[in-house]
Amino acid sequence: MAQLPPGVRFIVLFTRDQWCRAFIFVLTFLLYASFHLSRKPISIVKGELHKHCAPPNEVELNSYKEYAIQIQPVKKLSDESQCGWEPFDKNNYKQLLGALDYSFLCAYAVGMYLSGIIGERLPIRYYLTVGMLASGLFTAMFGLGYFYNIHNLWFYMIAQIANGLVQTTGWPSVVTCIGNWFGKGRRGLIMGIWNSHTSVGNILGSLIAGYWVSTCWGLSFVVPGVIIACLGIVCFLFLIERKYIFPYFYFDLYKTDPAMQCLLPDRENCTVPLNHNMAVNVEGGTRMSAISFIGALRIPGVIEFSLCLLFAKLVSYTFLFWLPLYITNVEHLDAKRAGDLSTLFDVGGIFGGILAGMISDRLEKRASTCGMMLLLAAPALYMFSTISKMGLEATIVMLLISGALVNGPYALITTAVSADLGTHKSLKGNARALSTVTAIIDGTGSVGAALGPLLAGLISPSGWNNVFYMLMVADACALLFLLRLIRKELQCKMDQTL
Repeated sequence: MAQLPPGVRFIVLFTRDQWCRAFIFVLTFLLYASFHLSRKPISIVKGELHKHCAPPNEVELNSYKEYAIQIQPVKKLSDESQCGWEPFDKNNYKQLLGALDYSFLCAYAVGMYLSGIIGERLPIRYYLTVGMLASGLFTAMFGLGYFYNIHNLWFYMIAQIANGLVQTTGWPSVVTCIGNWFGKGRRGLIMGIWNSHTSVGNILGSLIAGYWVSTCWGLSFVVPGVIIACLGIVCFLFLIERKYIFPYFYFDLYKTDPAMQCLLPDRENCTVPLNHNMAVNVEGGTRMSAISFIGALRIPGVIEFSLCLLFAKLVSYTFLFWLPLYITNVEHLDAKRAGDLSTLFDVGGIFGGILAGMISDRLEKRASTCGMMLLLAAPALYMFSTISKMGLEATIVMLLISGALVNGPYALITTAVSADLGTHKSLKGNARALSTVTAIIDGTGSVGAALGPLLAGLISPSGWNNVFYMLMVADACALLFLLRLIRKELQCKMDQTL
């Protein structure tokens, strides 16, 4: 008998369940990476919406006002002034750009609390597909302002608010889906790797937006909008919500009646017909009712981790929305190069998320792992604010270190911790709570995500050092809310030792 080719031998090495898990892992990874890919362009384009208007060295002018008057009549064909894109070419541009960030993130924070509750009551595949298509529309809408020469601030704010609302469909959906497929064994490592989709999406979004930012910044939004919409169609065609409901192609159609599909992979001789109007749980019984908002808050640890994430996400999203502009000001780079350099923060975030997952699995202490990284993050931010002014090489090193320490706790809380709490033993097997718990934790974190960029816009005119002090205080507050859980974990370890 002829020997099987190596590729076929590799395929049959794994079970159908393992292949399906791998497929869902990759698919949800790509789906949520596209969400972050569509959020990133605004931070890249900021340097183009407002440009540095310092007078040339060779031209001696009595004052900056005289120079401003001189360049005022000079307009580009796209009606873009030499100071940027109206209305962001004014002196209060940081506040205006901060208002854009706040519009998106405030809408995201408010919508997140509702999204988890709605998501538990609708099929994940449909809910996520509609959200991705709508997000593609509103992301592209922001870029259309360039092509239609729109200079009304409210147009851009409405696009951001609408996009913030529809993007809340993403996180509760993908976390619930991945939580349904993967148990608690090595959950920290698996979700640490999986959560790198945020950094991958940020990196791709930076590169895509940076490609057009200096020539046609409208495409920096339109192209990511098209990408997330296309992946929304992929979601509709291929997403399987839970491991207990397998599509028909997992069964031998020559031996099994398609109308008599089994709900569990082990039960190949199932004789109960599948009623499409009846929801099922892991035991094959009727689906439990969705948990209430107050009921989710009563799960031990939800409130503490939610408040911790509020401050951790404040720090992470301040970097997400303001880092390219900071690099432009400190390193005096153009918008494209600053955007490319800012991706190193997300590269560090990938390693930080994986490292946090590995450590928490090994120690079996989620809160202690987060606390340790938060404790190191504050001095790292101070070093970043100091060393980044010493040259490009120092900036690169500190971007990687800061990215790992800032995004590590954020990644762990939003993935493994949320999945652990959403399947807590107090729920008695009610897996439907996962979406609501995830939405509460990430929604509270999104309040911080909205405040961070807003505060950065208000504080940065007084100096970037003050922004970093604000971020260090936020890290200290995040650690403060975890102290009770850290003490409980250490006490539990001591009891086990005795």
